[in-house]
Amino acid sequence: MFNNLVLLAFGLTFLAGMATGIGSFLALLLKKTSDRFLSVSLGFSAGFMIYISFVEILVDARISLVNYWGKGLGSWATIAAFFGGMAVMAIIDQLVPAVENPHEVRHVEEMDAASCKKQKLMRLGFMSALAIAIHNFPEGIATFATTLQEPTFGIAIAVAIAIHNIPEGIAVAVPIYCATRSRRKAFRWSLLSGLSEPIGGLIAYLILAPFLNEMLMGIVLAAVAGIMIYISLDELLPSAREYGKPHHAILGLGFGMLVMAISLQLFL
Repeated sequence: MFNNLVLLAFGLTFLAGMATGIGSFLALLLKKTSDRFLSVSLGFSAGFMIYISFVEILVDARISLVNYWGKGLGSWATIAAFFGGMAVMAIIDQLVPAVENPHEVRHVEEMDAASCKKQKLMRLGFMSALAIAIHNFPEGIATFATTLQEPTFGIAIAVAIAIHNIPEGIAVAVPIYCATRSRRKAFRWSLLSGLSEPIGGLIAYLILAPFLNEMLMGIVLAAVAGIMIYISLDELLPSAREYGKPHHAILGLGFGMLVMAISLQLFL
């Protein structure tokens, strides 16, 4: 049965996924990439995810599992679910077609005619869209499941994922625009790559909702923490350093942690 909390979870998951369209819009509108802005923003997003994963989500997961199974088994279950979440993302990385790195940094300047001739064009764009869609699927599950447990956590994760999806939108839009010279097609494919997040949320609802209890939610939350840490360390921070100077990424990381810490203190 749908209720306000489920609708909020779907809404946040949808908005986070659609942020790929913001990246595409920026790529098609601007003439130059703001490297410093993207570097700090991606670092900020990583700071958000890392802080809330270790300080709140993993702690809540352990409390739930210890309450259900006792201190010994509950603690081991938390560890297993956390690293299980990381393993899922690592497996997805191995299964995604390796024709093109889905998180390779792209710049708006690549859309000029001279640069476009060097692109692999439509194949590159479609493979990037496919790879990003596959990567976004577990992010949708993470946003949805976390919102059901604690809306404040869900909002924070949705914001962080939305920021992280902006350069992914650029990564899809640039090669497709180069191939077709069509802004509409570039925007459409970029937007479609983000739809896998609300689809992930829907799958989570259909599979998990009928069986939700303290034990299952604890396992899901610990796995979500693992997924968020993997995304931060494998995608966000490396991309942040590529877009700008290393200290830009660290500045964003620290600021993201600070904002998350203050937000949790004020609203929880």
